[in-house]
Amino acid sequence: MRPQGIHIMHHARFIAVLFCAGFLCAGWTDSWESIRKESAKVSSISARFTQTKRMKILASPLVSHGTFCFKAPDSVRWAYDAPVKSVLLLHQGTSRRFTQGHSGWTEDAGIGAAATSVMLQEILLWSTGRFTESQGFTAELLAGTAPRIHLRPRDSSLGKIISGIEIIPAPDRPGMIQSIIISEGAGNTTTLDFSDVKINVPLEDGLFRKP
Repeated sequence: MRPQGIHIMHHARFIAVLFCAGFLCAGWTDSWESIRKESAKVSSISARFTQTKRMKILASPLVSHGTFCFKAPDSVRWAYDAPVKSVLLLHQGTSRRFTQGHSGWTEDAGIGAAATSVMLQEILLWSTGRFTESQGFTAELLAGTAPRIHLRPRDSSLGKIISGIEIIPAPDRPGMIQSIIISEGAGNTTTLDFSDVKINVPLEDGLFRKP
C-alpha cells in the first residue's frame, strides 16, 4: 500500500475512535438518572481549578488558582494557592476552614466556618451527581447538544448574594464538571474552570483532615 493510502487509513481510524468515544459519552447528561449513574462510578477526583471573578467596579478580573479533591463518599478538599493560601475541608460530616499567615495555619471557627460548611455540602452534592437533593437550590437540567444545569436559590436572602449558578458538564468525561459560572447580580460573576483532572486515583484520608 502506498504511504498516502496508509496515512488516509490511519486518519480514518482516528476519526472513528473519536466518533465512538463521543457517542459513548454523549448520553450521560440526558437525565438526572444517567448523571447519578455515571457519577456513582467516580470514587475520587483530583483537579486544578482557575477562578475568575469579574466585577463592574474592577478594570480587570481577579484570577486565583488552586486544587480540588473529592473522595467518595463524603470527603472534599478545596485549596487556594494564591493570593492568600486557604483550605476548605469536609470529611465524615465535619467541615473546617484554614488560612495560612505568618505564624502558620489558623482555623476559622466563626461565621466563615458556617458558610464554609454550606459551600462544601453543595460541592459534595455536585461531585456525586445529586443536584436535585440540594436544600439551598432548585435544579433544572437542560439536555441537548450543549447540556447545562441551572441552579436557583430557594431562599430570597441567598438570592440577594447569588442569583444563579450554571454548571457545565464535561462532554467527554462522564461524571465530571467542566466549568461552574456563579452569577452574583449586577453583572458580577465568578467562573471556575477545571483542568488536569484525574479520576479514581488513590487519595489518602489525611488529605481531607488537615491543611
